[in-house]
Amino acid sequence: MPREAREKSKTGIYHIMLRGINRQTIFEDNEDKKRFLTTLAKYRDVSNFQLYGYCLMDNHVHLLMKEVEEPIALTIQRISASYVLWYNHKYCRCGHLFQERFKSENVEDKKYFLVVLRYIHQNPIKAGLASNVKDCHWTSIKQYMSHPTFIHTDFVLKLFSSNPQEALTLFMQYMSKPNQDQRLEYEEIIKLSDEEVRQCLRELGAASSSELQRMDRPKRNRILVRMKKMKGVSLRQLARVTGISKSLIQKVK
Repeated sequence: MPREAREKSKTGIYHIMLRGINRQTIFEDNEDKKRFLTTLAKYRDVSNFQLYGYCLMDNHVHLLMKEVEEPIALTIQRISASYVLWYNHKYCRCGHLFQERFKSENVEDKKYFLVVLRYIHQNPIKAGLASNVKDCHWTSIKQYMSHPTFIHTDFVLKLFSSNPQEALTLFMQYMSKPNQDQRLEYEEIIKLSDEEVRQCLRELGAASSSELQRMDRPKRNRILVRMKKMKGVSLRQLARVTGISKSLIQKVK
């Protein structure tokens, strides 16, 4: 049965979420995140889209962007294919990395646009990785605070004021405001964070999810059994972090 076509945004603006297949890690280190941002900057010029905000988490990405000439689906396909090609070469792996059909929502008015942008910038806070929006690493917030490179900040700041300094002050106040915004949520409540799970895996001899996947079966299974017995780690989370299917992890004894 063919998939239902995405509804077109009247403004051309979309909140996009890309996540790893089986919710696995898509950024093993900072080099990976830098590469993804380089890819975004490259295809902004190729596909001619406008990017208003981003947030890179270990296993998913949030983007707030506007299609101009090229359909947004083609743009996302270009970005993800380029990054996956580089990632697979780096980690000696093959196959898909991102979930095939990305999630998106239309952004069709000013109020909702700002709510989505705030949600994106506060994503690390909601995940317990930062205490305030200025300290959120791997988001576009610092491009608003300094000299933007590939973020379309002028459009956003003018929504607050025509005076640049006043606009930035009002923008930062709004971005820092406590809220209960929930947009394209999918993360589950877990006792151990993904980073804590990865640290446990490293201590057991798996430096990365790719290395764990390449291990001989007995060694890999011994590590998975140890992780399954660990308190605060769910099967779904373990599958997400390791890139190994939940059904396979369930069978390991």
